[in-house]
Amino acid sequence: MALVLGSLLLLGLCGNSFSGEQPSSTDAPKAWNYELPATNYETQDSHTAGPIGILFELVHIFLYVVQPRDFPEDTLRKVIQKARESKIDYDKIIYYEAGIILCSVLGLLFIILMPLVGYFFCMCRCCNKCGGEMHQRQKENGLFLRKCFAISLLVICIIISIGIFCGFVANHQVRTRIKRSRKLADSNFKDLRTLLNETPEQIKYILAQYNTTKDKAFSDLNSINSVLGGGILDRLRPNIIPVLDEIKSMATAIKETKEALETMNSTLKSLHQQSTQLSSSLTSVKTSLRASLNDPLCSVRPSSETCNSIRLSLSQLNSNPELRQLPPVDAELDKVNNVLRTDLDGLVQQGYQSLNDIPDRVQSQTKTVIAGIKKVLNSIGSDIDNVTQHLPIQDILSEFSVYVNNTESYIHRNLPTLEEYDSYWWLGGLVICSLLTLIVIFYYLGLLCGVCGYDRHATPTTRGCVSNTGGVFLMVGVGLSFLFCWILMIIVVLTFVFGANVEKLICEPYTSKELFRVLDTPYLLNEDWEYYLSGKLFNKSEMKLTFQQVYSDCKKNRGTYGTLHLENSFDISDYLNINEHTASISSELESLKVNLNIFLLGAAGRKSLQDFAACGIDRMSYDTYLAQTGKSPAGVNLLSFAYDLEAKANSLPPGNLRNSLKRDAQTIKTIHQQRVLPIEQSLSTLYQSVKILQRTGNGLLERVNRILASLDFAQNFITNNISSVIIEETKKYRKTIIGYFEHYLQWIEFSIREKVASCKPVATALDTAVDVFLCSYIIDPLVETIPMKNMENGNNGYHKDHLYGIHNPVMTSPSH
Repeated sequence: MALVLGSLLLLGLCGNSFSGEQPSSTDAPKAWNYELPATNYETQDSHTAGPIGILFELVHIFLYVVQPRDFPEDTLRKVIQKARESKIDYDKIIYYEAGIILCSVLGLLFIILMPLVGYFFCMCRCCNKCGGEMHQRQKENGLFLRKCFAISLLVICIIISIGIFCGFVANHQVRTRIKRSRKLADSNFKDLRTLLNETPEQIKYILAQYNTTKDKAFSDLNSINSVLGGGILDRLRPNIIPVLDEIKSMATAIKETKEALETMNSTLKSLHQQSTQLSSSLTSVKTSLRASLNDPLCSVRPSSETCNSIRLSLSQLNSNPELRQLPPVDAELDKVNNVLRTDLDGLVQQGYQSLNDIPDRVQSQTKTVIAGIKKVLNSIGSDIDNVTQHLPIQDILSEFSVYVNNTESYIHRNLPTLEEYDSYWWLGGLVICSLLTLIVIFYYLGLLCGVCGYDRHATPTTRGCVSNTGGVFLMVGVGLSFLFCWILMIIVVLTFVFGANVEKLICEPYTSKELFRVLDTPYLLNEDWEYYLSGKLFNKSEMKLTFQQVYSDCKKNRGTYGTLHLENSFDISDYLNINEHTASISSELESLKVNLNIFLLGAAGRKSLQDFAACGIDRMSYDTYLAQTGKSPAGVNLLSFAYDLEAKANSLPPGNLRNSLKRDAQTIKTIHQQRVLPIEQSLSTLYQSVKILQRTGNGLLERVNRILASLDFAQNFITNNISSVIIEETKKYRKTIIGYFEHYLQWIEFSIREKVASCKPVATALDTAVDVFLCSYIIDPLVETIPMKNMENGNNGYHKDHLYGIHNPVMTSPSH
């Protein structure tokens, strides 16, 4: 195992830290919100190039121009295969390397020709045979050519300056990345150790979640009255509660009917008595009035007219005889009282109670089964603990821990040497860039002095000191170029050949995953193994386990178990068989039986409703009662009659007649107060009772029949469906309990396959290793390639003035 991970680390040294994909998460099964605690790693998963990003782009563009061909997968496979046979097809290699070879040849020509040309130049100068001749007369285009050459040299110097600046930046970047290598290495190894330390904690967390799951199941088991009983109750409520509510409403209506009938019955009796008393009182007052009207004064005018008027109005002093003829309600009241002998309201409450008792009855009937289920759940926890304790991940990580320790020791042991060599590299790069800077400065000074000291009217023998100094600066720059540039070109060629091939054959294909496709070629790395990793790891080379798949899975933060297909050595599915663990729970739940008897109304309650419907309140002559409640108890308004009588008496002369009539008027007022007003109150009460009965009796038979039909439907539903409802809700309850553990076991398997011992830190370590130890060294030599070629062109371009017979003070011999 350690060898496999070591191979991945070595492969990572050829990668590119800027090519890593963002990790993608895989959703765990939707069982609550199970999620492993997040592990925090120090090393960033991705890095940015920062201000030198433009240099990377320049390098890639330059390499694409030099080497535009695609990655030679087939050729590389054949080269690796034939390397074992000592037979290599060099033609294809040369074809692919044509651009790099061409650049190398040009570099070699530069290395050879630069010192050779410098040697002949030096010999010519020493022999006074090199340099332009002085002319008093200038050519017509001399001024134009001089400007063109000066501008060309200035442009070339600017380009060289840019190249030198890039060289400084690249050199500094290498040193910066090497300096942070120790910190980055420590960060990577800390992340790897975090991985090793967190894995047991993750396994403990997974085991702890079983207790959470078990506690949830225990909670549902302890709450079976509300979970299962409540479910059954909810299924029955819509079909039973409305019926019970209607019966309860009817029971209330029966009580209200009894009260209304009792009130009506007493009111009718009171009206009969009160009407008789009123009639008797009116008869007495009429007798008294007739006796008073027999007074002799009534025969004398004008008193006789008043007496006749009073005598004629006596016929109005009569009571309403129909009040004594209203039919009684004794029969209806007796029937309603018979109905009320059955406690219909109590029967309805029993129906409600039989429903509300379902949860408690369910709990009392399942105590034994619940205890058995809890025992099974406790045993499953022990089985899961045994499975996770035998996982091979811990052994693999222990082996990997030894490898990490050895690798860390090796790196810490060699980092000082790397940093020392980097100091030499940085110092050498600094010296080279400084030397190139000095040469360019001489060119700039030469151009500046030449431009400032130029006098078009001066002859070669009379030109000023500034002009001569400019020529000297240019000559010094040319001399330094001949002395040192060819040496620099040797370094550039060597590092360019190495760096370009590493970038094109390793870095770029690593980024595009093409290199993985080559390494994953069957029988390539080992002629006896179809897939190298599976052969190395499990000695099963026919199993498809590839470098690309392992690296991609690590970048996706996948667990070691799933990444390396450890199911081939330890298949967790065999040990966490969901059906095996849930079958025992299911078998216990199968014995969960519930028997329920729902009491709704019974025969007595049903007969009570039927008797109430037949009590006759719907057939009573309510119009007769209502008609009498709107009539006056007497034939006339007694109070008005009394006042009128009193007024007529006052019109008579004082005497016995007048006084007797006033006494009778006062008697009529008393009769109104004591007899009529109570009758009117009784009539109002009668009206209210009649209205209540009329409202209750309206459509009574139809309502009772509808209630009885609903009752029959509800009773049939209970008889025919109660068993299926209990079975369905029991299955749902069983599915809920088992579902907790199905989801939990699925989550365990998912977490161990995908999350536990995530190999992401390994992939991050591979990428960051590239960032420090490889790609930094590729940039510097490639950046310096262009300035050297520009310098070569610049030097050669300057020494052509003598071909046109133009005076060039730098090339002129002092003897002249």
